[in-house]
Amino acid sequence: MVIVLVSIITFLLLHLLPGGAARAMLGVRATPSSVRAFNIANGYNHPLPLQYVSYVDRLFHGNLGFSYKTNEPVSTLLSQDLPKSAYLSGLALIFTVLIAVPLGIYQAVRRNKPDDYALTSLSFVGYSMPAFWLGLLLIAVFAVYTKLLPPEAPQTAGVGGAFSDPKAMILPVLTLTIVGVASFSRYMRSSAIENLAQDYIRTARAKGVTKRGVLYRHLLRNAILPIVTLIGLSLPTLMSGNLVTESVFNYPGVGLLFWNSAQARDYPVLLALTLVVGVLTVVGNLLADIAYGIVDRRVRYA
Repeated sequence: MVIVLVSIITFLLLHLLPGGAARAMLGVRATPSSVRAFNIANGYNHPLPLQYVSYVDRLFHGNLGFSYKTNEPVSTLLSQDLPKSAYLSGLALIFTVLIAVPLGIYQAVRRNKPDDYALTSLSFVGYSMPAFWLGLLLIAVFAVYTKLLPPEAPQTAGVGGAFSDPKAMILPVLTLTIVGVASFSRYMRSSAIENLAQDYIRTARAKGVTKRGVLYRHLLRNAILPIVTLIGLSLPTLMSGNLVTESVFNYPGVGLLFWNSAQARDYPVLLALTLVVGVLTVVGNLLADIAYGIVDRRVRYA
């Protein structure tokens, strides 16, 4: 049902543009004959219900439309850029989880201690810092002043080029990781503090279980549930790219594709990406719910 509503909204957005898609694409000075020819060529001269039925039929056949700018199928553009965005966001997500989970548990164990206050302050700084500003700051430090890393991500047509140039991937991955760790660690800390006060933790300690055993055999499995939710909600970002970060580092992924399409008023690409993000959001929530049953044995699905 949610996906149907998303498809209706994305379909209507194109028709809510001032003057319609023809005026938005051809400009306000376009002649009536050119507007009429554009509408006939793209099927905008038919009634809205018929247009929507045709739109859904194209979606079921994998046809997301044609780019006004490049005159290529949108599906072709996505097939080129989705793997690169998935590679960038996937690397950042892996590093985020590997750092944030133990960091959150450490802060929970050291609650209200000086090191907890210091890490909390750093988390707030990272969480509140805009991604574009953080990216520019890292470029200034590591590319302009120290010249240790290139300021630009790999400029290749396929994802293989990103694999062959790992040095150029460090700054964009680091930008996303810092922002992600700042957010994930806060959730992990709060969940771990809540679970440390539960009876099962006291029982485990009373039975003589070591501190490490209590943390990693008992606490981690229950406290990690919020992280599972965040990972599920990260699926749209994982597959659809990070617009700001990809734009700052000129990384040729889906985020940069969206940015360039917005500047060029390439509405079929924008609406297709909006629809893809909506579908991925639903899928991510579904996968998070399924993961609950795997991580937490108390959750059962009929």
